Amino acid sequence: MTFQRIGGIIAKVVFMLILIVALLIGGMIWLDFLGFIDFKAQLTPLMSLVGLGEPKPVEQPYTPTLLDDDRLAKERQAITIGWEELEQAREELTLREAELKQKESEIAEREKSVEEKQNSLSEAIHQYDNKVANLEQTAQYMMGMPPPDAVAIMEQYGINDLVDLLRTSERLSQEAGEASLVAYWLSIMPNRVRAAEIQRLLVEKPNLNLND
Repeated sequence: MTFQRIGGIIAKVVFMLILIVALLIGGMIWLDFLGFIDFKAQLTPLMSLVGLGEPKPVEQPYTPTLLDDDRLAKERQAITIGWEELEQAREELTLREAELKQKESEIAEREKSVEEKQNSLSEAIHQYDNKVANLEQTAQYMMGMPPPDAVAIMEQYGINDLVDLLRTSERLSQEAGEASLVAYWLSIMPNRVRAAEIQRLLVEKPNLNLND
């Protein structure tokens, strides 16, 4: 009976110890979960005592492919740098192309402006030639008429147009080696003020008036 009682007491003690350890471990796990303690750090000394410490990292043995891996890594880096340089060059080419297109557009605008000026000049020359031809034809017609009839027609002209007509008549007379009728026409004009103004303009005005 004595051994049975002792065995029962030992069993109870062992059970109580196991229960206490379980409660301690459970409590520490709960406190670790709540963030009050680091259960792993607290357990490390105990694990070391029983030979269950953290495993040491296993060193990778040297293999011949390590050199190839290093070479491949450098090649990848060189390729990456090459792609970056190509991208930068492409951006520069795009910018240069845009600048060239802008200059091309400016040149086209200038050419268009020059062409318009040339057309305007050609039109002005054409108008000048037409006006000169009309003045010469009218002057020839006036020079072949009786002076009083010619003066009557001249009275219907504006002063500037009449000055151009009289100057053309003078030029044609000089080219033909004949005496000019301009002075005589002016002398028989009934409006003496108008005749004097025309005489003044003939002296002051060197060229034909192309604005009319």
